[in-house]
Amino acid sequence: MMQIDLNSDLGEHYGSWRMGDDESMLETVTSANIACGFHAGDPKTAFVTLRGAAARGVAVGAHVAYPDLAGFGRRPMTLPADELEAGLIYQIGALQGLARAAGTEVRYVKPHGALYNSIAFNEAEAATVISAIKQINPEFALVCLAGSPLVEQARAAGLRAVTEAFADRAYEPTGALVSRSEPGAVLHDPDLVAERMLRLAQHGTVTARDGSEVAVHAESICVHGDSPDAVNMARAVRAALLGAGVTLQNFSGADNAR
Repeated sequence: MMQIDLNSDLGEHYGSWRMGDDESMLETVTSANIACGFHAGDPKTAFVTLRGAAARGVAVGAHVAYPDLAGFGRRPMTLPADELEAGLIYQIGALQGLARAAGTEVRYVKPHGALYNSIAFNEAEAATVISAIKQINPEFALVCLAGSPLVEQARAAGLRAVTEAFADRAYEPTGALVSRSEPGAVLHDPDLVAERMLRLAQHGTVTARDGSEVAVHAESICVHGDSPDAVNMARAVRAALLGAGVTLQNFSGADNAR
């Protein structure tokens, strides 16, 4: 029987500013990437989201980012390696403390936005991220863009690399994500998204924007929590996968098959 993880970026409320529907997403996904306060989120939001994940058996990971609240972590930045490393350790450590108080544990790290895209191909910056994770807990998994050089770099450094595909993003023929600055980069049709992810799970391919089929080996599927129709897309993907006999199970080993 096929098995795959379904994840979403959650805990991104900031004070009175609201982003997404975490409660509904926690009823749908098997893993939750919790914002650590650098691109979005605050301590209260993280704690509430962590408790919600713990109550539902949803695995949690640290969704680390550049220090970019104004740009939601989606603006490229160049930081000195020691500054980036310290910031990552700070974010993961803070979320660890909140998670334990909420009755759960951080099990993996998933970089956010511009940092995620940069380390997929920037070997030097990726090495800094890997170093920071290993200093906190070398048993943590690192979620990586499927097919990117980061996958092998992380594995060579002794980390578990979990390959990820994106339900609501368009792909280039190379397997890279279409830049958010390009028209059609973000998908919004729940039925189309579900069809694409079922094909991914069953055949290991996604249709690129030029119509070609791209091989993508993914252990986890992400639906961005900040997309306008995120909940409906996640529910559609979940229903399509379960309807085809695919088991939804987090990659971290926690017992939450759905």
